[in-house]
Amino acid sequence: MTEQLSADDWIKQGLKALTRSGFTALKADPLAKAMGVSRGSFYWHFADLGAFHAAVLKRWREIAAEEIIAGVEAEGGEPLKALLRRTFGARLDLERAVRNWAAFDPAAQAAVRAIDRRRLDYIETLLERRGFSATSAQARAQILYWTFLGFALSGAPVPAARLKGLLDEIQRMISA
Repeated sequence: MTEQLSADDWIKQGLKALTRSGFTALKADPLAKAMGVSRGSFYWHFADLGAFHAAVLKRWREIAAEEIIAGVEAEGGEPLKALLRRTFGARLDLERAVRNWAAFDPAAQAAVRAIDRRRLDYIETLLERRGFSATSAQARAQILYWTFLGFALSGAPVPAARLKGLLDEIQRMISA
């Protein structure tokens, strides 16, 4: 690779490595080798490995929460249905990789806690917009989020038709 790399290039490569090989792959040497450059480029953009890890976690939070929420809000229509479709229909390998990382690293654990809170707050907001009381919205949001986490962490593929039926049932359950 002859062009100059940006910090974003390193972060994207880090996300790929994290998804493919887990958090132990988030080191300058293997990333540089995969990108065909020296690790000097890495240290040009990041003071140390901790700074790189923080940047990877920040980008994950953007991808896994803020981009999804922005897309749901921009879509119009029924936001909760759109959220369910986007989150349960997404590839969740990165979600599993970050949560595995969080089991070993306090910074990753803090990022996971922050994104869990952000997601729960957003789901609660959507339910309150539908007319649920704050207490009911909070309980339903938690149950819905636990359902998502179980789905995400199982890693088992679900055929499209079955997934649609499950999402329709979830919609009915949270609307009852």
